[in-house]
Amino acid sequence: MLQLPARPHLPAAVAAAVAADYERFAAELPPDLPDYLLERYRVDVSGEYAGRRVRSCFGKASGQLSLNLRQVERDAEAGLGFVVLKTVIAQDETGSQSMAAWAIQETHMHVERIVGPRTGREGWSVTWKGRGWWDTFEKYLELCRDAAAVGDQAGMVVAPSVKYHLPTPEEPGFKEAEYVHTTRALLDVWGESHDGPLPLEKDFSPTLAGSEKSRQEEQILTWLRTVPRLIKGADPRPVCLGMKLMNALFEDGFQRDMLRAVIDEADPAPDFLIYANRLFDPRKEFEGKVGVAYGGPDLSERNLSVLEAMQGEAYRRPVPPISGTGDILDGRTAVEYGLRGCTSFQMHTLFQLPDDQFRATMANRTARGLHHLYLHPETGLVAWMVHLREVGGGGVVGVRDLPGIGQ
Repeated sequence: MLQLPARPHLPAAVAAAVAADYERFAAELPPDLPDYLLERYRVDVSGEYAGRRVRSCFGKASGQLSLNLRQVERDAEAGLGFVVLKTVIAQDETGSQSMAAWAIQETHMHVERIVGPRTGREGWSVTWKGRGWWDTFEKYLELCRDAAAVGDQAGMVVAPSVKYHLPTPEEPGFKEAEYVHTTRALLDVWGESHDGPLPLEKDFSPTLAGSEKSRQEEQILTWLRTVPRLIKGADPRPVCLGMKLMNALFEDGFQRDMLRAVIDEADPAPDFLIYANRLFDPRKEFEGKVGVAYGGPDLSERNLSVLEAMQGEAYRRPVPPISGTGDILDGRTAVEYGLRGCTSFQMHTLFQLPDDQFRATMANRTARGLHHLYLHPETGLVAWMVHLREVGGGGVVGVRDLPGIGQ
């Protein structure tokens, strides 16, 4: 695996240009930032998400920052490549939700510095008590319809995220009626203005890691093998399915077992993967709730370690495209994920950091995040992509080429 140094090695002229653009665009990004970066630095920042080429490899992960239309509009204005909406809890035709305990209304979020016990490095984490969408399913469908229209206008993919029923070992099986009703309703809304497959993320929430539902390893593997069939079999219309894998409360070797189950043993296989959701601390307390998910350096260290080990595995099937997530606060970390197989990157914590963590001054927080991700002279994506070109030679370097470079 190609190892990155502490700082990018850039020709003096390129380093000066990046530093100048970092200052130049602190108040306002250029109208078409991807085209600008391609022309000025010969860096192609397009990525792949849900089977589509997206103009920006960066997107917003499902969460508290993608639960209303105005948030999606601001993301489109800033130039994100894709947005994953807040996770909705599946229901059957009567409105019954077997996973209703995950539909908790809580919008208060706590952004804090964190020192990873595994790495000893300082970073950032966001904590909240809320889980999934708490309003009505009809309101969620309305958001999907309106947000997709905004995304279409801007060339930005907008995908719903769903938590479907997952049985415990004591339950007789999956509640397939919830899979059918929820998937068909989302397809109905999508089909009003689209002919192609519905982009959809199946969320294995980090809070599942601390629930009674995931006490046995074999049960998790059963979920992974079965869920793609239930979603894709819910309706004849096509779904581009992404499975967002969680970090289970087991050793790293089990994470590789999870990947094998979903890549080789699910029938049909998902179309893409999202790796991997936040860590879970069953002892941590937040506002009276014991057991919460967290991020920070331990999350990216674990994810990158598992993805690197994955590169040496022999799978019977082709590995689906991967959207990386977890402690991606700068372009360098995105490149690390890319070298381990990811062709897009989704963030949540980054867009909630304090203002003093950014040089940019524009009111749009998503734009501030993109300015930092792309143009920071030492940690930005452009600097590290040029570094890779200088190390390896060649012309244009693209984000979608990173998995091949990392081999």
